[in-house]
Amino acid sequence: MRELPLTVKRSVELLGLVLCIAIFAIASDIIMPVIMAFFISILLLPVYRFLRRFKFPEALAIILPILLVFIFIAGIIWFFSAQIGVLVNDFPQIKENVAKHLQSLQEWISSFTDFSISKQKKFITEKSDDLLNMAGKAASGAAVTLSSIFVFLGLIPIYIYLILFYKDILLRFLFMWFKTEHHPKVKEAAYEAEAIIKNYLVGLLIQITYMTILLGCALMLFGIKHALLIGVIFAILNLIPYVGALIGNILGVLITLTSSPELGPVITVLLVIAVVQFFDNNILMPRIVGSKVKINALVSILGVVIGGTIAGISGMFLSMPIIAVLKVIFDRSDGFKHWGVLFGDERPAKSPMTFAIYRRKGDVKTKSGVIKKK
Repeated sequence: MRELPLTVKRSVELLGLVLCIAIFAIASDIIMPVIMAFFISILLLPVYRFLRRFKFPEALAIILPILLVFIFIAGIIWFFSAQIGVLVNDFPQIKENVAKHLQSLQEWISSFTDFSISKQKKFITEKSDDLLNMAGKAASGAAVTLSSIFVFLGLIPIYIYLILFYKDILLRFLFMWFKTEHHPKVKEAAYEAEAIIKNYLVGLLIQITYMTILLGCALMLFGIKHALLIGVIFAILNLIPYVGALIGNILGVLITLTSSPELGPVITVLLVIAVVQFFDNNILMPRIVGSKVKINALVSILGVVIGGTIAGISGMFLSMPIIAVLKVIFDRSDGFKHWGVLFGDERPAKSPMTFAIYRRKGDVKTKSGVIKKK
């Protein structure tokens, strides 16, 4: 069979990429719960295998790990509700602090502009009315949003159970998709993808724990109110590469501003977050995750943006493990190795343009003129 021209191959690749993104965008409500359930199933595999080793019935060996996941999620929800309850109890003080900060901001703005305090109050009142109108319109769709969330959370345990129950069928389908001579590579890719997903997800759970403890305890030592709430919010948002840390800093500052009339605690919060994040990025997280697959920052940010655009918060969280699995597949495929190189962060020692095979041997004639050899 005659090989396709290179331009046709690359066109098919780009067309397939666009088609995959379009399918994810159109059917994200169907696909994202399946992907999330698949990753959680990989995380629960060691527990399932441990229970099966002790002769637990298969159904019970699947249900028990799922119950552990729900207990963990229930614990997080309970913690958030308790912390938010404390925040609500401080609402009168929060309202007073916000009024003080707004007054200081208005005086600062009027000191170097012609925008008087009365005009500022009028502007804030008008925008507040607009926000209330927008909130009223958004509330009409709240029931639909909540129902979709409940459907999402209700489908995930069902998908997890079925994926673990029918895992051998799924593996058989995977091997039958490829030729027999490619099965060793398929097996190697499957094992490495499983290891990467487990390392990544377990690492994230450990990261949430130690970030909450370190950040919460450090802020409590400096007397910052709602320290644990700031710690857990930042720890969870920090799971979103690059973007999450910025949002976590902003929310930490806002919570501190509402709970304190002074600006000193805000600076303390920013400094503590910066120090904890430095230790996390450079010392703790690389040792804990220890993944052999390294994704460069450009692809990571693009993945987070595209995932968030397609599937919202769940897409942002799942973008990194999806890209890591794709890189494992691309690295073992002769036709897609260049995509694996694009996703990785292994920079060549020198520019490919300086390799001897690419050097010009003489003058190059073009339609625009002759490029002289240098």
